[in-house]
Amino acid sequence: MRNQFLAYSLPQIGEEEINEVVDSLRSGWVTTGPKVKRFEAEFAHYAGARNAIAVNSCTAALHLSLKACGIGPGDEVIVPTMTFCATANVVEHLGAKPVIADVGSEGLLDAEAVYPLLTARTRAIIPVHFAGQACEMHDLLELAHCRGVQVLEDAAHAVGAAYHGTPIGTLGRTTSFSFYATKNMTTGEGGMITTEDDQLAVLLRRLALHGMSRDAWKRYTETGSWYYEVMEPGYKDNMTDIQASMGLHQLRKLDGFIQRRRGIAARFDAAFRRYEELQLPEELPGRRHVYHVYAVRIREGRLRIDRTGFIDELRKRNIGTSVHFIPLHRHPYYRDTYGYRPEQFPNAEHFFKGLFSLPAYPRMTDEDVEDVIAAVTGVIENHRASTTVRVGLDVAAGVDLRPNAERVLPS
Repeated sequence: MRNQFLAYSLPQIGEEEINEVVDSLRSGWVTTGPKVKRFEAEFAHYAGARNAIAVNSCTAALHLSLKACGIGPGDEVIVPTMTFCATANVVEHLGAKPVIADVGSEGLLDAEAVYPLLTARTRAIIPVHFAGQACEMHDLLELAHCRGVQVLEDAAHAVGAAYHGTPIGTLGRTTSFSFYATKNMTTGEGGMITTEDDQLAVLLRRLALHGMSRDAWKRYTETGSWYYEVMEPGYKDNMTDIQASMGLHQLRKLDGFIQRRRGIAARFDAAFRRYEELQLPEELPGRRHVYHVYAVRIREGRLRIDRTGFIDELRKRNIGTSVHFIPLHRHPYYRDTYGYRPEQFPNAEHFFKGLFSLPAYPRMTDEDVEDVIAAVTGVIENHRASTTVRVGLDVAAGVDLRPNAERVLPS
């Protein structure tokens, strides 16, 4: 068993990021400045997007996207129940109504769940690319187009993900990314909006900095002017050069980070697939899963302990975990305000039952990965509800031992 606690997630920050931050501190540009502009340009190139607007969080990115797209009182916005509360909270902040939808495969929003919720008041759909895997965007975009509804992607988990070869960041009218400390790349706090709509990008940029006229940040440079105009009451959502300093180098390392995450996920898959007690995450066809979250589910009735007990057992073995997420319809505000009941969300309820996330991030060593595997398999072996097992793939030997029947071991 490990001697030290393995945190659920830690950022991978190198000397490049540290030196760039120090350079910003020494330059005097500590708020929005030239490094933010460089970061925006490089991120837009990475995502294949025409425009990228750096902001201080993904929550701000979603809020600004809704505001710029005209969402307000009386409007409805469809959001999946399997998401962090921010996805729905920003709808509430604008006086609109979040209409919570059930999910399909792998906790992802799909057109089948959205269709019955569409009304004359529906103005937008927010697909959430849960855990680092894209939703089935073709059907969602087609449905939205037929009904005249905007699609605003929540890609907080999905920087670097792809849908049928297209990087996430160009499919919806806007896409919102997160650079929070636990994400696949980080600026500490921070976010980004991408859009193919040039006019919308101008509005988003203006709204992010008090509604002031274009390039207001330049007013303290040799090419700037003291004069500016407030075009509408905007917000204070801008990113700083200190954050962008980290982002520039994190972005350059992102593909390596993703490769490491996918490698850890593959190692977990190989180690855990023989255990029927666990339902493992699945990479769906046509997707590039970036494994921001490696979420497993305990199959009902297979263990003598529940999710809480499993998490407690892992903690005793010095392994941190998390749960992504408590569905929106279960939170008191949304449950009580809109009268949601669990039976309205059968897929999400099934998905959430026994759901928890294992540590799987680039900073982990191979020994850390093996410690997680040993802890998880040890908990399963110690708490099996029965002695019936299915013989699976012998990963170590590389031999497939699977018969067509089950084998019952003596107790």
